[in-house]
Amino acid sequence: MQNGAHDKPEVSGRLLGFVRVVVGSQVFDLPVQSIAVEPDGEKSVGGFFVEGAELGILVDGTAPPPEVKKQIEKATAEAVRHLSQRFLN
Repeated sequence: MQNGAHDKPEVSGRLLGFVRVVVGSQVFDLPVQSIAVEPDGEKSVGGFFVEGAELGILVDGTAPPPEVKKQIEKATAEAVRHLSQRFLN
C-alpha cells in the first residue's frame, strides 16, 4: 500500500456505479465494484486501488448497505489523498 492506495486483487467485480473525485482542475470518475471477499481478519476489506493507469474502489459485496456506504466513503477519502499528493505536489 502506497499513499493510501491498495493493490487491486485479480478479480472482476460487479459495477455498482461511479464516484467523481475533483482534485484541482482534474476530474476522476472512479468505478465502484462489488466483490465477494473472504475476510482474513487482518486487513480491511476493499478500498481505493491503483493498478497502472487504472483507478477504482472495491467494496465487500456481502456487506449490508450501511457498511458498503462506509467503505465507499473511506475509499473516496483515500482516493482524494492519493490523487492530491500525486497531482498537487
